[in-house]
Amino acid sequence: MKVCKRMMVILVAVFLLLSAAPVQGLASTNGTLMQYFEWYLPNDGEHWNRLNNDAAHLNDIGISAVWIPPAYKGTSQNDVGYGAYDLYDLGEFYQKGTTRTKYGTKQQLQNAISSLHQNGLQVYGDVVMNHKGGADYTQSVTAVEVDPNNRNYETSGDYQIEAWTGFDFPGRNNVHSNFKWQWYHFDGTDWDESRKLSRVYKFRGTGKAWDWEVASEKGNYDYLMYADVDFDHPDVQQEYKNWGTWYANELNLDGFRLDAVKHIKHSYLQDWVSTVRSNTGKELFTVAEYWQNDLSAIENYLSKTGWTHSAFDVPLHYNFHYASNSGGNYDMRNILNGTLVASQPTKAVTIVENHDSQPGQALESTVQPWFKPLAYAFILTRSQGYPTLFYGDYYGTKGNTSYEVPALQSELEPILKARKNYAYGTQHDYLDHWDIIGWTREGNTTRSKSGLATLITDGPGGNKWMYVGKRNAGETWVDTTGNNSTQVVINNDGWGNFHVNGGSVSIYTQQ
Repeated sequence: MKVCKRMMVILVAVFLLLSAAPVQGLASTNGTLMQYFEWYLPNDGEHWNRLNNDAAHLNDIGISAVWIPPAYKGTSQNDVGYGAYDLYDLGEFYQKGTTRTKYGTKQQLQNAISSLHQNGLQVYGDVVMNHKGGADYTQSVTAVEVDPNNRNYETSGDYQIEAWTGFDFPGRNNVHSNFKWQWYHFDGTDWDESRKLSRVYKFRGTGKAWDWEVASEKGNYDYLMYADVDFDHPDVQQEYKNWGTWYANELNLDGFRLDAVKHIKHSYLQDWVSTVRSNTGKELFTVAEYWQNDLSAIENYLSKTGWTHSAFDVPLHYNFHYASNSGGNYDMRNILNGTLVASQPTKAVTIVENHDSQPGQALESTVQPWFKPLAYAFILTRSQGYPTLFYGDYYGTKGNTSYEVPALQSELEPILKARKNYAYGTQHDYLDHWDIIGWTREGNTTRSKSGLATLITDGPGGNKWMYVGKRNAGETWVDTTGNNSTQVVINNDGWGNFHVNGGSVSIYTQQ
């Protein structure tokens, strides 16, 4: 009996360890996540086919997991996916004027995922649970207006509104689920159809209140958009667990990206992640989008969700944003200040840009193109964090002319391959100069010619002595990016004098 109990404790400990990091972190090759979409992708229904055809190439450049956009039916065919209408319609049913989603059909998506798996890549599904858009009909609801900047402050008396809260998904006709959404499954909305009036409305009814704990911005940041889901309602809690299990199984997913978590009851998200993992028997690596340039807020979320999953390092993104827009006057010694990767490296999913921060979007905080190779070198060649490549940086972004960003594929591929082939072993940091910072990796015995030295600068070029390990003494190292032609011979004590051009990056590896 004691042996059984001991084995159970060991198994639980192993599960918790696995749930803390992506599977590829346990493999011999560094893991890199790719966000495989940007906001302005064409509405041509071909994106899943593009992903399918790209699988082998992604594996070749070192991508080990792909985060796909929301795969379900939105408010229209052109919906990027965050105006979620029917989470069970993955491009299978004629609803909202279309069968396919912006990205294609369910069968095309399943084909793409199969191809990714065959090429050794994992697939993370986007989870949009905070709100629902595109309701099938309105319902009469008692509501009260609240101050948009302080949702705890009511600015009117109670009155009846016509709210878009009725969802019965007639085009799907109960396939996969017979759950129907009614007004009492929501906490509020922002539109009264009867008066054609836009306000932030809080619903009245037994037990109705904004969910807590959520972000404290705007007094209580439960409400974001559309019909706001009530995570205190037991029917909602169970339905989302059912759906999450179905979603993971139906698409054979390996993990999740959780959207807009600062607007969702934190304790429920811990329960949801744990339940879906248990129901599927899968590790399901999960990363949360808590979009706030505030380390303490993100750490509070991770703590309140029991450290069961990871979060994007939003503060690091903002450091990159400020550095890239400071005209060479950013103090590079501060690049890690206030970041999740410095505080909680095993829980940090590092990013340079995403679909919300790219030009023209609601959270626009663009990292300028000249700085992006530097930022990617930072997240890809260091040992801490789980780095993410943004589709729009690699393949370019569309939109109107002012929102277009050129593809950086040729600049980023050497950095991606440096991570795949060389970024191993003990790390030494030289984050000690206001213009030029660097770090090295000593390499290890299991990967031939592994080890590297990276320098980045937002100012004039220069050089820095850095230690790469005595095991590399006598070797000649060259810049794999091709930016600098200096050849560096590692001295007998394991040191080299590495050079970098102005406003540039250099990554040196064994010749």
